Amino acid sequence: MFKDESVSITDTIKDVKDISKIFTEYSQTFEIPASKINNKVFSHYYDNDIVGGFDARVRAPSFIELNSAPFKKGFIKLEGIDLKNNIAHTYRITFFGNTVSLKRLLGDDKLTDLRWLDNFNTRNNGADIRYVSEDIEYYLTAKHNKTFGGVTYDNPVQVPLVTHTERLYYNSAQNDANTGNLHYSTADTSIKKGVKWTELKYALKLTAIIDAIQAPIAEGGYGITFSDDFFNNSTNLAFNNLTMWLHRIRGQATSGGQEVSTTTQPTGWTNSNSGSAYMTDNIYSHIGDADINSVRLTPSNTDTYSYQVFRSEISFINGQVETTAFSVIHSSGNVTGFDSFIFPNFTSAPVISARYYIEITSTTQINFTTIVFQNVNAFFGTTNFTLSNYLKTVVFNLVMTQQLPKMKVLDFLTSIFNMFSLVAYFEDDILVVESLDDFYNTGRGGSLNSEAGYDITQYVDVTKKTVDVALPFREVKYSYSGLKTFLAAQHEQLFNEEWGTEEYTGEDTAILSEEIFKVTIPFEHMKFEKLIDVTTSATQNILWGYFVDDSQRPYIGQPAIFNTVLLLGNISFVSEVDFEGVPLQYKQLTSYQVPSNSNMNTQSAGQPQPTINFAPEIDEYNFQQNNATLFKDFHKNYISGVFAESNRLTIVKAFLPLKILLKYNLNDRFIISGKSYKINSIETNLYTGQSDIELLKDVFPAYVAPEVVNFIAAENGDNLTAENGDFLITEQ
Repeated sequence: MFKDESVSITDTIKDVKDISKIFTEYSQTFEIPASKINNKVFSHYYDNDIVGGFDARVRAPSFIELNSAPFKKGFIKLEGIDLKNNIAHTYRITFFGNTVSLKRLLGDDKLTDLRWLDNFNTRNNGADIRYVSEDIEYYLTAKHNKTFGGVTYDNPVQVPLVTHTERLYYNSAQNDANTGNLHYSTADTSIKKGVKWTELKYALKLTAIIDAIQAPIAEGGYGITFSDDFFNNSTNLAFNNLTMWLHRIRGQATSGGQEVSTTTQPTGWTNSNSGSAYMTDNIYSHIGDADINSVRLTPSNTDTYSYQVFRSEISFINGQVETTAFSVIHSSGNVTGFDSFIFPNFTSAPVISARYYIEITSTTQINFTTIVFQNVNAFFGTTNFTLSNYLKTVVFNLVMTQQLPKMKVLDFLTSIFNMFSLVAYFEDDILVVESLDDFYNTGRGGSLNSEAGYDITQYVDVTKKTVDVALPFREVKYSYSGLKTFLAAQHEQLFNEEWGTEEYTGEDTAILSEEIFKVTIPFEHMKFEKLIDVTTSATQNILWGYFVDDSQRPYIGQPAIFNTVLLLGNISFVSEVDFEGVPLQYKQLTSYQVPSNSNMNTQSAGQPQPTINFAPEIDEYNFQQNNATLFKDFHKNYISGVFAESNRLTIVKAFLPLKILLKYNLNDRFIISGKSYKINSIETNLYTGQSDIELLKDVFPAYVAPEVVNFIAAENGDNLTAENGDFLITEQ
């Protein structure tokens, strides 16, 4: 290195001047000489004729030592080379902290690039999960675990009661057909109504996305290992139950832009075996030498389709089916519009019965006005076996990487980090992810049970000290960018407040100066509705979501996340619709998974229900205010300390010895003249050994166990109690 070169490393994990900062990053650009050793390291990069040498497009793993002792790990980026008299003189390089490798690794990849998630496209028995009524009902009405690779995943795929177009309601006195009325009437089962299966979409647990990021590179992941502090923690009630709705386009789900050729078999022929799945070769319509038989298909549009006609010959012995042989007697190839096929003549022995099936294949949904088996017999005349208004639906499989919303993997992680005020740093090959509170509480001096903080009093330059205002803004606003679904937008219009948004200005109601700092999470944050019987006003055990805009039109929005819970009750479910969406079949369901902003799976006595609202709101299900908010549980301790009137941003210069410089962590406390401080940032000049340190007064120095609080209370005769969890002791 140049002897007079100033090389500084800035170390910070949560900067009071930018509280949205989430990853530990330290970086500094400096110059090193084009010495013999450095030229070898950078493969004489200044020489354009060298091929296969140092690749300046990527960051190279590197580390810094102080007196041969490890100091920092990270990456070097070559910025450029300065030449003098056409001879290399100086390399300009930037050193980046190790956590930057996360950004480098993830790049611009999207959630749809996480191929490992396609392990959830099937059930445990290997059957594909499809967008069909049966599968939607299966994942709507119960929780289903998925096991593969020796690991069982808890309820990863779900269908929550969230509609993309039609509004749901409950009215026990109304029995109108083709409505979103969830009341199931046993009085007249011919009136078909309720939530249509086509209105619902699948959802995927966020823990599955985290697992996909951790998956081996060969399996479509990134090979990252998160610590079990936050992500891999089975007791993390605030995060483990969250799901992402697989909503990629407005309205009904499609195959994700991929053409999917699907085959269905028409059922319900009039005049044929009481509306079965086939037309029967019976006595009076025998497809034999004397008959002329045909199949005639009339679609209502000109989309391309193809069809096959199958013949099944069944032998009976003592009234029991002995053998069944299927044979294809016609394959149409691609056709459009009306098409027909005349059968060849078959001779059947008396013990043989024949059945005829049609299978229709297409990549689009097609309605057939009629599909007719026609028999012309010399004695009976013409007999038509007719199927009217048959809707050939597009049945496609659930493919996670085609249905996930458009979002970068890095943006997803950043959003989660900002929601829960998480910090990240590497310990060896483990990426430690934990809440900011837990991070500070586990550092030296962070609790009564920890080692004491580092006393740096004797190393501080007492001639140089600055005390600034710690608070660079007058208000912190925590919100979501997606607040435009119908009920969330209506909430703002009614109450002049954004749904679930926290606007924190401190505890003392002082009118502060400076600007508003906004933390905006790029997720859609819905407001849900618990249904009430319109006629009787009786509350129903039904919670649902309405994903439309404030004009009640289908809406794309931001990626939507929410909790889910399985409820018991009664709702009407439309299991089959025609090409116009008119219900054909419906049934009663007695269980269903519903969306919620609170983790309602924690409803045991006295246990809080973590919510993804930042501010206290009236819970949509129990109509009580929920104070277990994101802001209170994950942000308030740090932010309220910053807003405290007694806090200052103290800036000192110090010459820290290697025994501190090589060992300190950013969650440790520095002690100066008996006062404890959190480290806001520390910039160390590696050449001079001087550190410029920004410190925040430790307004809330420690979390104290309940038994300690009770002991203090008993000793002092104060009426103090510790009820639930840890008791927060303030400076006073």
